[in-house]
Amino acid sequence: MPDHAVTGRARNLAPQSDLSSEGRGEALRYARTKAFVRHARAIDAILTHGNAEGLGTPEQMRQLNDARRSFETVRPHGWRDVEAAYVKHPERVREASNGRLQRAIQALQHETVLRTSPQHRAARFVDDWQKLKLASQRQYQVGDMTGYNATRQAMGDMAKSPQRGPQLESILAGRKLELGIRLETGRSLGGELAFTHCIDLGRGRGLGI
Repeated sequence: MPDHAVTGRARNLAPQSDLSSEGRGEALRYARTKAFVRHARAIDAILTHGNAEGLGTPEQMRQLNDARRSFETVRPHGWRDVEAAYVKHPERVREASNGRLQRAIQALQHETVLRTSPQHRAARFVDDWQKLKLASQRQYQVGDMTGYNATRQAMGDMAKSPQRGPQLESILAGRKLELGIRLETGRSLGGELAFTHCIDLGRGRGLGI
């Protein structure tokens, strides 16, 4: 979507207060499309020209942060959801930067469901926890203590997260076996996770985690 075309069309948009409901809807869709493409182009520039760690130049990072703010204005949490989608489907970045948005929008909408639906959030929590648990076991077996400690820290952070969402904790309470919890201790779910996997503060200090 050429920038001059975007600018030209924007000039033809009347002030929002003068638009009908249909016109306001069209203006919002246009603003979201513009923000979507701008954000994708900022990420594409970093992926194409950034360093090995995936970091761009200060100017590229400034442009990305500006694009995120613009995206947030027209769709709250939109940039976070689409960046989560890009991690899983990096090819969508180039598509979106060229204005081919259909698949990127579908991926964004899927991430929005995962973020807002308690059932989907619970499923993701269980999946992420199991992956971290397996990763920590592999790291310990091969003597990668740096990676092991980092993974255990991530598990500790996750153990705290259900406490910030009572609805999520309630759903996860029915999936304790999948989380490795086989003994009821009377603690909150986060406390039981930490206790079961030896990552609560009382036991963790003695293990150096």
